[in-house]
Amino acid sequence: MFYLYKIAQFLLLNLPLKVGYAIATFIANAYFLFSKKDKNALIANIKVVLNNPSKDEFARHCARMCFINFGKYLVDFLRFKKIDQGYIHSNVAIEGLENVKEALRHKKGAIMLSSHIGNWELAGAVFSLSMGFPHIDFPLYAIALDHVDKKVNDFFIKQRASKGVQTIPIGVKLKQCFQVLRKNKALAILGDRDFSEKGEKIEFLGKETLLPKGPAVFFVRTGAPILPVFMLREKSDKFRFVIESPINHALTGNEERDKREIIKSYVSVIERYIKKYPDQWYVFRNVWNET
Repeated sequence: MFYLYKIAQFLLLNLPLKVGYAIATFIANAYFLFSKKDKNALIANIKVVLNNPSKDEFARHCARMCFINFGKYLVDFLRFKKIDQGYIHSNVAIEGLENVKEALRHKKGAIMLSSHIGNWELAGAVFSLSMGFPHIDFPLYAIALDHVDKKVNDFFIKQRASKGVQTIPIGVKLKQCFQVLRKNKALAILGDRDFSEKGEKIEFLGKETLLPKGPAVFFVRTGAPILPVFMLREKSDKFRFVIESPINHALTGNEERDKREIIKSYVSVIERYIKKYPDQWYVFRNVWNET
């Protein structure tokens, strides 16, 4: 798998972006035809999002577009060497960067909350470059699931680091995450899937499932604001990078209740974006059958 990524990266760095996207689209369409397990899981998830049995054919269309958009997501990730200020200026409309700058003025760090929608890897790169990397050392730390193949995992870590994103593996001691916030850095977390089996059971898109409680824990214990962020692909294949205002929650002193209410608050934001962009929500396992 590692060598496949390296070969793909070499080719994509030497081909025009549109050609890379065309290749990804062809492969994605073929994979959609033959990958029964991933396709069925994706369709099942999207049916829950749509909550309308009469839209089954639309759910299938959204699932196929998810495969295509995910292929383009991989193209963007493998072409990280091409991402610079010029690329951002031409391809990314940034909304709300002032929100995170204002949040960091309080010296408590910032929790950048996203989901498996759009292009979260590109969001990290654009954020770090926009915040001054490489002149500012690693503005962003991202909590990420390790790949089972160490070479592939190291490749992913190196890709992120090249654009100012330091990786924190899921499962490490929370101490490292608290240190990031104490240094007034930004900590990125995806809030729509729990890989630790220690999450909170919350209603998500109308059905209960386990979701990460890390953002709520960090908020309660450090006061670091939670800012929902999303890198969304437009029909033109350009991007809209949205950084929303911090989620507001007045702490009551009851930590467990506060954490649960905070999770509900940020889950509602994630739901809003998934409902608007179901063809960009890349979860290839049945979210609700996992619990």
